[in-house]
Amino acid sequence: MSHVICERGAAHVIKSYSPNLMVHPYMRDSNSLVPASTTTPSISTLLNEEILPPIYALMSRLHVVVVGPGLGRDKVMLEIATKVIERAKELGLHIVIDADGLYLVQQSPDVIKGYTKAVLTPNIVEFQRLCNALGVEIPKGFPEDAATAKRTCHALAKAFGGPVVLAKGRVDYISDGNFEFTCDMPGGKKRVGGQGDTLSGTLSTFLAWKHAYQSRIWDHDVSLDESSLMMLSAYGAAAITRYCSRAAYGKYGRAMLASNLSEMVGDAFSALLEDDKYRI
Repeated sequence: MSHVICERGAAHVIKSYSPNLMVHPYMRDSNSLVPASTTTPSISTLLNEEILPPIYALMSRLHVVVVGPGLGRDKVMLEIATKVIERAKELGLHIVIDADGLYLVQQSPDVIKGYTKAVLTPNIVEFQRLCNALGVEIPKGFPEDAATAKRTCHALAKAFGGPVVLAKGRVDYISDGNFEFTCDMPGGKKRVGGQGDTLSGTLSTFLAWKHAYQSRIWDHDVSLDESSLMMLSAYGAAAITRYCSRAAYGKYGRAMLASNLSEMVGDAFSALLEDDKYRI
């Protein structure tokens, strides 16, 4: 079940997109919070007394929080997102940070540093900006040289001290600062804007399954530790997204859109996780 927490003006549009989405218009931007007079509550008061309480109440029912897609860079929206990340950490929730959520992290790295239940999913430009924000050197040969790219991803994850970094590109590099995975499965020949949303959604699904695994919802030997589960979740999401991209391109060619990837998610899960030929 997906809950979308958004700004009022976006709620009707998002709700009309799919009946599968639970939409909550709790967020506000700067324009909607400009004090009308001296008697109007301050922005800080509105945040703490009106905006954040219903969001926090909803978060108590969640297993994973995805921060960033569609967020924008409005000052108040980013402040709300920061509070959501801090609350998610208090609740021990898994956090996926993408898109403008990564801009937030670039500005305030400490908001996610040291938190081991988070995954950052930067593209090449976002990755470089994160490196600059944390003082990680970007060596010559990045990202073309595989060994250099893997080493730089490791260095960035090490600097964050907990979160997994899933660096998207021609090859996806994944690191938690201790271990590295490389996902080089073939993807589509066209990369479309919004493809990262399929990755974020798939990743949140794997992290929810991680929670179920650790909660012993089914019988198993609990052989996988926290670090392994986080890394495998990131790898699984990268693999699913690449499969979807390849399948969507095979069907639509150059006319492929980001929404076409969603059509392929079910087939991707079946092929990669249920078919012995591709089992990961």
